[in-house]
Amino acid sequence: MAVERLVPSEEAGDLIALTREICRDVLAPRVDAAEAAGEFPRDVFGVLGRAGLLSLAYPEEFGGGGQPYEVYLQVVEEIASAWMSVAVGTSVHSLTCFPVASFGSKEQRQRLLPDMLGGEELGAYCLSEPQAGSDVSAIRTRATLTDDGGHYRLSGGKAWISHAGHADFYTTFVRTDDHPTRGLSCIVIPAGTEGMTFAPPERKMGLACDTVREVLFDGALVAADRLVGEPGMGMPIALAALDAGRLGIAAAATGLAQSALDLATSYSTDREQFGQSINRFQGLAFMLADMEAAVTSARATYLHAARLKDGGRSFSKQAAVAKLVCTDAAMKVTTDAVQVLGGYGYTQDFPAERFMREAKVTQIFEGTNQIQRLVISRQLLRG
Repeated sequence: MAVERLVPSEEAGDLIALTREICRDVLAPRVDAAEAAGEFPRDVFGVLGRAGLLSLAYPEEFGGGGQPYEVYLQVVEEIASAWMSVAVGTSVHSLTCFPVASFGSKEQRQRLLPDMLGGEELGAYCLSEPQAGSDVSAIRTRATLTDDGGHYRLSGGKAWISHAGHADFYTTFVRTDDHPTRGLSCIVIPAGTEGMTFAPPERKMGLACDTVREVLFDGALVAADRLVGEPGMGMPIALAALDAGRLGIAAAATGLAQSALDLATSYSTDREQFGQSINRFQGLAFMLADMEAAVTSARATYLHAARLKDGGRSFSKQAAVAKLVCTDAAMKVTTDAVQVLGGYGYTQDFPAERFMREAKVTQIFEGTNQIQRLVISRQLLRG
């Protein structure tokens, strides 16, 4: 069922309506077969891009939509309710543009952002490594300035990278100095760079259409003018980007949970046992009520954080809370949806089992929920 939304403008309402139309006509008819086949839906991102939905939260002067973050996140939630892999990809793309938009020089913003935000390009965010997941300071991929100072030479590898092999640019965090936190830098690498290759796709539990690979660098040369900010600024850039990115995952998880709730509600109405619909039994009706409460609470949590961000206020703690609350809710609601469907929930005849598999990773990427608890507790106890 359509979620009743409060949006800040008529234009925002039109964007929600457009998103729902695309979800109904383009995403929903394809999602089941595509997820079963593990196809990367590049053409779908093209549809979203041409509709202006991949760059909503960025300034209009650089090709963005100029929308508040709360509007962008509700669009992500709508996309997730139809196709979770595409919603995650939308969030990832927005994340890849953040460093240039927020920390790039005026020249870099003018040169790079129009293409990044134009709707035809897709980005990848290269932060994690095999031995550097939650611990960003453990990054080993190294960028060394060439003797003439015109290029950086990269060696190393990144792990768990969405869109790897399909992206047009790779926002990558590298080590330019040995200092654990002040030795990281951010550089935007164009696709097709010689010396950049990709491992085979990971075989994952869910999100089959979200292609994830290792990105490998063997002496790859990248122009020095693609370094974002000053050398050594990589850590604060990455952490600021993750605050925003966590809200994208929170919104996507909420949309996934909403779909699971809708499926469970519909099934419980149609399924009869002992001469009546199973939702007439209080035990199951109360389960649905708890699912609704979890989804509604998740939505309110991410929107609160987004409105703080839109108001120019600190939102790091609230972003961590939203990521924790929304993804835990998604795991609970999708698991309960499988239970409501009973034996059918455990089969691939219904999408409940896929929803459950997709929900699990939301508790892991963009910072595990254990890391979210660390972020929250540190800020809470800071006084």
